[in-house]
Amino acid sequence: MKNKRYFFTGICIVVFFLILAAAAPWITSYSPSEIVGSSFMKPCKEHFLGTNDIGQDIFSEIVYGTRYSLLIGFLAAMLSWLIGSVVGIVSGWFGGTVDDILMKITTFVITIPYFPLVIVLSAFMKGNLFTTAFVLGITSWPGMARVFRSQTMKIKSSEYITSIQGMGAGNLYLLTHHVLPEILPLMIYNVIMRFKSAILSESSLSFLGLGSAVNKSWGTILYYAQAKNAFLTDAWIWWILPPGIMIILLVFGLMMIAYGMEGRANQRLEEKNG
Repeated sequence: MKNKRYFFTGICIVVFFLILAAAAPWITSYSPSEIVGSSFMKPCKEHFLGTNDIGQDIFSEIVYGTRYSLLIGFLAAMLSWLIGSVVGIVSGWFGGTVDDILMKITTFVITIPYFPLVIVLSAFMKGNLFTTAFVLGITSWPGMARVFRSQTMKIKSSEYITSIQGMGAGNLYLLTHHVLPEILPLMIYNVIMRFKSAILSESSLSFLGLGSAVNKSWGTILYYAQAKNAFLTDAWIWWILPPGIMIILLVFGLMMIAYGMEGRANQRLEEKNG
């Protein structure tokens, strides 16, 4: 029951953000790049969260920023999943020289400090949200690869796989009909966790000024807020606090989904073994 509550709570939170992103033009009357008032206006009827240093509506920036933060997180998670899945499954299934080469590459990448690597690559590839997602995706797959490799090796060594192989089943059939379905829940769990990490990483990069200046994510909003010394004025209440809360809430929602899935998986494992 607790696992279902976690999962349902997380789903509700994530769906809220998806609706917010999809309905952005109908939720707010202003474009996030449009100058609609004077600088540092306090929250009022026309501007729910006030304005920034150049008179842009902060509420509009946050609502539209939901789109960019979600898109970057999703693209980064999917790229990381794609690379990690291919490397992990191929390595675990074929073994031998293929496994040695792929695991050496994986070990090399994983030994490089993650965030410094992301900062360096982002500095050289600074551009739009797609380059940010690309950088986050290509630097975060080794963990997934190791997990998928371990699970693939476990499935490959099972008796029923050996029996099916003895009946003449080929690698492609076994991978698509037995390995992938078995590790699919694990894949979904890892994608969600990667999504969560990508949201935090992107926010951190943008806060350091390495995000997209054109498409403002929540992290970019925080960057401009601290650059204009919003911490030193009352503006932090409506310029810094709201995007920070949005980041925390989305990450919390994703974590609840992951916890719910993990708890359910552990429960099924206990039932299977006992």
